[in-house]
Amino acid sequence: MKRTKRFPMVNGQLEVPRQERGVSLIIVILVLAFLQIVGLMLLMVTRTGSRVAGNMRTQQMAYNAAEAGFDVGWTEIEEFFADGEWTSFDGHYLTEPSGIDDPQSDNYFRRLTDLEVLDLIDPDGDGTPDVSTVIFCREPYVQAQGPGFDPRYTYNVFLIDDEAGGSAPDPGDALLVCIGCVGIGTNMTTSRLEIELVIQVPGT
Repeated sequence: MKRTKRFPMVNGQLEVPRQERGVSLIIVILVLAFLQIVGLMLLMVTRTGSRVAGNMRTQQMAYNAAEAGFDVGWTEIEEFFADGEWTSFDGHYLTEPSGIDDPQSDNYFRRLTDLEVLDLIDPDGDGTPDVSTVIFCREPYVQAQGPGFDPRYTYNVFLIDDEAGGSAPDPGDALLVCIGCVGIGTNMTTSRLEIELVIQVPGT
């Protein structure tokens, strides 16, 4: 014979068993916790995305600064040759501090970060290099809203003897190094360009 379980009525309403009381409250708490976690994750993704976009924009500005340094540096070098001030790159390479052009040295420019190179060239950061043969050092190029240029955007330009450290010297070529810098607050973002320059000999 099939038995049917009957639940008692209390004040005309069906009485809920004790073990089932509070289940709805637990479900609501779990749903709210889940929604809170999802909201926090969305907030973190949004913040990270804007930070990444800002970093990419700053990196692009630093690259633009390096390109500006190349344009001005190349123009300057062309004028030196056109005016007869230079007949080769000999004597115009960056050789200080010691080892800056030597691949075997710890001071070799390719072993250093851009900021480390700049600290060797201009330790006090006043824009005047403490070593010779630097073409441009911390040179601002973006017009400020007021008079003068914005010091946050600068470029640095110098020549490296790519034969230094063992190869046969060739004063007819050089490595033009351009470092662009963008300072936003206490952060400094840099970008480096290296371009091989060769003197064009007539008839070749």
